[in-house]
Amino acid sequence: MLLRLAHRFAILLASLAVSSLVVFAFMQVLPGNPARVALGVNASEEAIARMTADYGLDRPLPVQYLDWVGGMLRLDPGIEYVSKAAIGPQIADRLQVTLWLVAVAMVLAVAVAVPVGTWMAVRHRHVDGVALSAVSQVGVAVPAFLAGIALISIFAVRLGWVPSGGWVPPAQDPAEFLRRLALPTLSLALIQGSVLARYVRSAVLDVLREDYLRTARAKGLRPVPALLRHGLRNAAIPVVTVLGLQLATLLIGAVVVEQVFVIPGLGSLLLDSVAERELLTVQTVVMVLVVAVLVVNFVVDALYVVIDPRLRTVSR
Repeated sequence: MLLRLAHRFAILLASLAVSSLVVFAFMQVLPGNPARVALGVNASEEAIARMTADYGLDRPLPVQYLDWVGGMLRLDPGIEYVSKAAIGPQIADRLQVTLWLVAVAMVLAVAVAVPVGTWMAVRHRHVDGVALSAVSQVGVAVPAFLAGIALISIFAVRLGWVPSGGWVPPAQDPAEFLRRLALPTLSLALIQGSVLARYVRSAVLDVLREDYLRTARAKGLRPVPALLRHGLRNAAIPVVTVLGLQLATLLIGAVVVEQVFVIPGLGSLLLDSVAERELLTVQTVVMVLVVAVLVVNFVVDALYVVIDPRLRTVSR
């Protein structure tokens, strides 16, 4: 077990190193000089050269890369070219907003998808199971931003139950925080929950056809207790895989949803930095998102070992 986890952790470190190289290289091939963008089109060549030297943009690329990676490890990636603001504190503030959004949306999606997907599988030959399956299929086809616009139109504009956007920190006003969090998390949870429910349905259907479950029923267990006692653990393995992918999708989907609901999260910082040509901020934010996705994949691999005892005895 420990050997397997150590192997996966080594793969995580290698993936992080390769990803940082790719992100850095991609930013270097973009056209334009950050110093010229920061100083404006009317800046003199002397001023541009001075700023280029001040920010180390004239150093060899390997040196710039190592300096950036070192700053990331120290949680100090540098300062912005235009605003001169420190990048690290901005990312820390925006990241906690995005984490709230993603975490609550994923909890809602799992809380709905697991029972609904299981019910769809158990009742797959009945009207209610078919109806739920059709509804989930529609949910899969709807983009998160479109669901967000529809929710704003219904619950914020017509009914006036909750605000249409904005953000209030939980420590400042918990009640208002929950009111403003409701619609964006719901727009993400509805879509991701529909996708996850389809996979739960498929996994549970496969388990229902297994011999060991039929044996359990032959010994006197009713279908639902037999599934709960013997089937859900095996059905959880493919679901955990999809859950890891859904977390990564939620992180990317939050970029768009934050724009719809005017939420100052990591996605908003990324888009604002792209518009202002703050390439170092863009580079750092993209790397933070990549790190989050890779860490989620590593956690999923670790959960495999916890869920499936057979993997604990694998020697390699």
